[in-house]
Amino acid sequence: MQPNATRVRIISVVGARPEFVQVAVLSRELRRRHEEILIHTGQHYDAGMSGRFFEDLAIPRPDLNLGIESRSPSIQTGNMIGALASAIAPLDADLVVVRGDTNSTLAGAIVAKQLLLPLAHVEAGMRSYDRTMPEEINRVVTDHLADLQLVTDDDARVRLAAEGIVRGIYVCGDVMYDLFLRARERAAASLTESLSALARAPFALLTLHRAENTDDRERLRAIVDGFSDAPLPVIFPVHPRTRARLTEFDIVLPSPIVATEPLGYLEIVALECAARTIFTDSGGVQREAYFAGVPCVTLRDTTEWTNTVDAGWNRLAGADSAAIAAFCRDPPGVQPERPPLFGDGNAAVRIAAAFDAPETAAILAQARATRRARAHAAASER
Repeated sequence: MQPNATRVRIISVVGARPEFVQVAVLSRELRRRHEEILIHTGQHYDAGMSGRFFEDLAIPRPDLNLGIESRSPSIQTGNMIGALASAIAPLDADLVVVRGDTNSTLAGAIVAKQLLLPLAHVEAGMRSYDRTMPEEINRVVTDHLADLQLVTDDDARVRLAAEGIVRGIYVCGDVMYDLFLRARERAAASLTESLSALARAPFALLTLHRAENTDDRERLRAIVDGFSDAPLPVIFPVHPRTRARLTEFDIVLPSPIVATEPLGYLEIVALECAARTIFTDSGGVQREAYFAGVPCVTLRDTTEWTNTVDAGWNRLAGADSAAIAAFCRDPPGVQPERPPLFGDGNAAVRIAAAFDAPETAAILAQARATRRARAHAAASER
């Protein structure tokens, strides 16, 4: 902390896997400089999707777990807004931090501004330019509400500027890369004997969880069919939502797919590093494939991580069975170069330092003055 910096009381809102991964590194850095209160919305409530990540990554236990659990996006977000407002209002916070593009991100952003609290958005400025994606709506709205934009690279800064957002932007790198560098050396030891045996031979890795794929019977069936004749085993840790939809739609996985229960972060990293190809609809896994130097095939029609596509490490296949099958037969090759798109592994340090910046101190001071004036006016009316 800078000599004259004020200790900031930070509310960190998390709810889903990418946010847990970021907390593993960022909370440690924030707590060296400031006070952090960690609130888990409950968006990922399955033990394999939530509890395992906290254990594997030694993430601080949440100070509050709101237990919202799964609903339709609108109902879930609405429930989160009410619960977060009740939780945050009495905490005398200075700043709310949200991450990425989940329903928890959007709910935290709305509550922060309703409570007149400054908002910081980690991983700001990402765009797929596909407004049919709930995640795109979440990230656009959050960016336009945020006071501090903590972006992974200069391309994100340029995208924000094109939308008229030019203040409070800090290019920090990607916290997920920070953690990946720390985790990959010990990741292989986390695999069970059965997974280790599978990983010793060539294989592909599949992850699939986004509602646009899992909740659409035809898209889900088409994606699964694309692996029917895969020449290599396809290890598939099955997300709880995906498992439920496979059962509901009576879709049988073809023999090349080896389904497993949800895996912890270290196990996923070990498989990512060992895979021949990674097939995914996850934004986080697209990045982790790049970190690992493994070609990625994205099972979406668009991606916000266009930098990995431009670098030649990521291909878009959507839900096209023929395209997926072609990539199984003839996987994308390893590229000769892998530019440092996601920083140097010190993003958490830069993010925490941004909260000490004079510009941030001015934002926090103005917000405190506004809240005091609002409270005084309310008291005068009583």
